[in-house]
This record gives sequence, structure tokens and C-alpha cells, in this order.
Amino acid sequence: MYPSRFRYEAPRSLAEAIGLLHDGGDYAKVLAGGQSLVPLMKLRFASPELVVDINNVPGLDYHRADPDGTLRIGALCRHVDLERSDLLKTTQPTMASAAPLIADPIVRNRGTLVGSLCHADPQGDWASVVLALGGSVVARGPRGMRAIPLADFVTGPFQNVLDQDEIAVEAVIPAAQGTRSGGYLKLERRVGDFATVGVAVALETSGETVTRAGIALTGVGGSTIGVTEAADALTGRPLTAESIAQAADLAAQAARPRTDHRGSAEYKRHIVRTFVVRLLSRTDAAAERAA
Repeated sequence: MYPSRFRYEAPRSLAEAIGLLHDGGDYAKVLAGGQSLVPLMKLRFASPELVVDINNVPGLDYHRADPDGTLRIGALCRHVDLERSDLLKTTQPTMASAAPLIADPIVRNRGTLVGSLCHADPQGDWASVVLALGGSVVARGPRGMRAIPLADFVTGPFQNVLDQDEIAVEAVIPAAQGTRSGGYLKLERRVGDFATVGVAVALETSGETVTRAGIALTGVGGSTIGVTEAADALTGRPLTAESIAQAADLAAQAARPRTDHRGSAEYKRHIVRTFVVRLLSRTDAAAERAA
């Protein structure tokens, strides 16, 4: 199918882009990578009257670390940039683990992390990773800038809290307060498919003690699920077989899967439990080797 008729604008500054969105009202959409918006338009699930392409806006294609270790990812930073990033490989194990699993090479060459967060697909991989890391989204609009924790950013399937005239300009991952470890595991029917189940784990440790934990689930509910009970069960104590098993059980209980052609709800909960154990056991083994 072909999209319905729309007006196309390619502003060269954020101020111009925000002005266009403000004037366009509820019928304007932002295009960055276009890997979510364009398919929706072709199927006529989305029919914007105005498309604001921000690819000509300078200074948004970065990912960098502040002196304190805070990671900042601009709205035009592509998945492939993160996949190839030495910075992520050395400082962000959960993100580095997830980056090669995002869709397929064609999508990774154009799609963006910030765009994926805004799209708020329950099966989107980056949302669970950023949620596990305690990240946030920075939005800019006519009333200025605001930082929105990802836990508050997504309000439901394909819904976020951005005002119509706001643009998400950056994702922010806070600096670690200890040694960072973790990873992302994804069950998919074939390479590039949506996740049947995805699990992100992010830990910070001081010595043998877990000082912060984040666990989030992809594809097993109406939105990304942050498993705070499982994270709390790990925090303030060393990783042990018992604490790992407890966290895995709590994560499986928090999942809200549905039986479908990808598998039964019971099977998906089993995969959640297995992935949590696998990721935490990897981290525990790495800590033992370091000791």
C-alpha cells in the first residue's frame, strides 16, 4: 500500500522543527530513522498530514560520555553506531550486548535508539535495556527542556508522554556508582525478528556486593516491564545461587505473556526465568574470575 497524502518538511534547526510541530498540531510526526514510522504510514496505520524530517538538524548524531561517566545518545545516533562503538564495549556491557540484536542490518543502518524509545513498541529491545540501566529521555519543546525517566516515559503500547510540539533529543544513561556488568538475551524465531522474549540485566557492584540492579523484560506484556522486586532482591548482598534463583522467579512472576503462535504463556515465563539465571550467572562467574 501507499501512504496517504502528506506534507514534508526538512528543517535545519531544532527551533524550526519545534515550530513546525507546534503549527502542525496532532497531525504532525517526527521522522529520524523512519524504520517505524514509514512502515506504519505505508500500511495506513498512521496518516500524518505533516512529516518533519530532523535529519538535517546538526549536532544530534552523537553518543558520548561526560567526565563523570554519564552516557548521552543523540536523537540521530543510529543503531549501527552503537553496535560498532568502542565506548559501549568498554563501559556499557548491557547496551553492547543488545546492539547487534536490534532488528537486522538494514534497520540498524537507519534506525535510532531515541526513535525506538519514542515508538514504545512492547517488543522493542532498547526500551528494556535503557529501563534496566535507569535511563531517561530528554525532550525539548517551546517551553524548554525536560528530562523524563524511561519508567515514566512510556504510558502504554506505542504511547509516550511527549507533547505534540516536543522532540526527544537525547537519551541519557546515568553514570555507574560501581563496577558495571550485565547483558541482554533475546529469543527470536529468526534473525531480525521481534523478540518472543527479551531480558535485560544491568548490575553495579562494589567488591562482592550488588549496589544497584536493574532487570527489564521485552515482549511479555503490553509494555516494557521493569522488574523492581527482582532488582531489590539482588541489591545490598552478594550474588549467590539462592539470590539468582529468587530474582529469576520474581521476574517470571512479573511477566504478563499471552499464548500465541510464538509459544504458550507458560513457555515464555520459563524463558524469562532461564534468561535471568543465565545473565546473572555470567555476571557471578565474571566476578569470581576477577577476584
